[in-house]
Amino acid sequence: MKSQTLNNKFLDDNTLWSNLKAGDEKSFSQLFERYYKDLVSYGNSLSPFEEKVQDCVQDVFADVWVYRTTLQENVVVKAYLLSSVRKRIARLFQRDHIFRKTTSTEAIEFLFDFSIENELVEDEVTAERVLYLNKLLNDLPPRQKEALYLRYHQGFVVEQIAELLDVNYQSANNLLYRGLLSLRKEWKGNLSYILLLSSGLF
Repeated sequence: MKSQTLNNKFLDDNTLWSNLKAGDEKSFSQLFERYYKDLVSYGNSLSPFEEKVQDCVQDVFADVWVYRTTLQENVVVKAYLLSSVRKRIARLFQRDHIFRKTTSTEAIEFLFDFSIENELVEDEVTAERVLYLNKLLNDLPPRQKEALYLRYHQGFVVEQIAELLDVNYQSANNLLYRGLLSLRKEWKGNLSYILLLSSGLF
């Protein structure tokens, strides 16, 4: 039993997804353990109500299990789960009358704060510049900030970002381009700091 559980930890997402579609509870549990924290973290960036976010994430996993036989076979599992959480939070907002006439995910404000890890800071001057870069990132319009988060923190490609944000490919690409363009315009120093975006160290 322990050997089978250990082996499950090394299965890729697609294999676990196929297994859970076939009714394998262990694969479902493994995906839950693998992504629960990431989904809660992302949900908390969309809503200040932590308990409701956790409920949304649990509901998403419950739906995955209940409707497993109807799920698409070929999906990017993490992107699918994040998108499902985003849509469920949008519906929650609509139900609670936070938004009056829409369930559009575009109405959600992205609350995540970028923060480069302290271990990257080598001296006081560097610390000041890193703090300034964090400020530039966090001052971006919410949609641009979220697009950058999905691209460089979660590692999604433009097509996946478009699906998550419920926009077309060109709109997602524009959000990324405008976000990076704004950073380059305001950032007067070495562009290597901006390249930290691509390292996923946020």
